[in-house]
Amino acid sequence: MPAGTTDAWVDAVTPWVGWGRAYFAMQALAGLAWWIAVFASLLVREATLGSLDPVAVAVFDIPLFVMASAVAAFGVRAAAAVATGWTGVVAVALAVFATVTTEVGWGVLAMGAATAGSLIALCLVLLGRVPTAWIIGGPFGFRPASSRPKAATHVASTFGQIVLFWGFFLAVVPWAIVFFEQRWGVALPFPMFAGYFGAALLLLASALGIWSAVVMSTLGDGTPLPAAMPNRLVIAGPYRWIRNPMAVAGIVQGAAVGIILQSWLVVAYAVVGSLVWNFAVRPLEESDLQKRFGEEFQRYRDTVRCWIPQVPDSLRSVRR
Repeated sequence: MPAGTTDAWVDAVTPWVGWGRAYFAMQALAGLAWWIAVFASLLVREATLGSLDPVAVAVFDIPLFVMASAVAAFGVRAAAAVATGWTGVVAVALAVFATVTTEVGWGVLAMGAATAGSLIALCLVLLGRVPTAWIIGGPFGFRPASSRPKAATHVASTFGQIVLFWGFFLAVVPWAIVFFEQRWGVALPFPMFAGYFGAALLLLASALGIWSAVVMSTLGDGTPLPAAMPNRLVIAGPYRWIRNPMAVAGIVQGAAVGIILQSWLVVAYAVVGSLVWNFAVRPLEESDLQKRFGEEFQRYRDTVRCWIPQVPDSLRSVRR
């Protein structure tokens, strides 16, 4: 790269490297506080380590987790890799142990969250960014649908996607989460009326999802699937009030399923999914739309919000 380009790239990634180092500093302090609590409180020890010998675990965890995280906070990349790798190993080992013994459930959740955070921080320290482009690689890469099939074909393909994705993300995954949540002993009580509220929420969100899918596949000359995206920018139906009604519907559906199943982990799964979509998938999708539809999409994005529905005042300026 030319010198000017290199300097610009360094300036762009430096703040993110700092955020990665700050995370490892926070993780080192949190790990140290946790170990103090483990030896000071029987409740914390039983909830996170169960019948495991805390001394035996500390011999490995303090240098490889706490101290490695502290060193990584000073920008030592090898220490960041060690801390991240060890955190992942511990998370997996605790998950297996918890599933077999029904102990250490809260320890699994803590180390699982630490693993996710460490992976993100490691990417920031090593690359200065999180490489989200891999999400749209291969069969999930953004490609326009063939314009030869009729609208009915796109509709049929869309409903096939709905059955597949809803079945997996709203049935298989939540039930697996509920199984582990109960096995690990980390379930929390819900109000008695929660199931009715969740069912109503699921019905409304599903209706929005189906409406959005039909509008997209009939007017957009394509499908919602990234590998067969619409050939026309759709600004009709729910898309007049919110830019991504299908994403909103899917996230609300996930939360509703969690409420029905009385699983806070399933609700958390929906929340995490919303964060991944908003910060990893949406920028890539909107960049693709900007390239394909140019000023038309720019006006639409400036007029209609992504998450909060609104009645637009200036959609007349957007070509229909």
